[in-house]
Amino acid sequence: MFFDPVYLLFVMPGILLGLWATFKTRTTFDRYSHVESAKRITGAEAASRLLSGAGIHDVRIEETDGFLSDHYDPAAKVLRLSPGVYRSDSIAAIGVACHEAGHAIQHATSYGALGLRSALVPAVNLASPGAYIFFFAGFLLHMQPLIWIGIVCFGLAVLFSLVTLPVEYDASERAKKLMVSSGIVSGDEAKGASEVLSAAFLTYVAAAVTALLTLLYYLYRSGLLSRRD
Repeated sequence: MFFDPVYLLFVMPGILLGLWATFKTRTTFDRYSHVESAKRITGAEAASRLLSGAGIHDVRIEETDGFLSDHYDPAAKVLRLSPGVYRSDSIAAIGVACHEAGHAIQHATSYGALGLRSALVPAVNLASPGAYIFFFAGFLLHMQPLIWIGIVCFGLAVLFSLVTLPVEYDASERAKKLMVSSGIVSGDEAKGASEVLSAAFLTYVAAAVTALLTLLYYLYRSGLLSRRD
């Protein structure tokens, strides 16, 4: 299998950031998963209250498998929460659940970045697998057109990662404010939930950084960023 050590030189900062972000997210979530909310509200109940307070009554809340597999499905209008969030009354669970409810509120209010991200999903799912194939086939066969097709395909994945940042940040900011104004948690409890959401956001930053560095590697190997003597 072909392996280029130069690739690691480009993406290593993103990989290290990703490892640190994952560690930070897991440890922060674990710490606040042992802190019960004063009102003993579960993640599912917190999400329901947030949605009701925003006048949203057509979004289902379901339990799904996996650890921190929580997500909002805008196509089905379903908010899916992992067992550790759906059933738990911890500060960590409430923070994650309210974040996902924030995505549902974005959808209901036609938040532009969320709409753009959703529109990119089909193209990214189609182009991403082919990006590596086109690029390395072009590189090995010395066919520049194939290389550029691979770069364009991967560029869609980079764009998706960048668009994801404001979507995730906005959902967290909505959650941080609304969980307090809705009376779900107190101001002091919100600080813990905020730490969980801030740590989770770092994983999206790391993914975007890694995607950008990978694109730079592709551009370098294509000759566009090669050094000039």
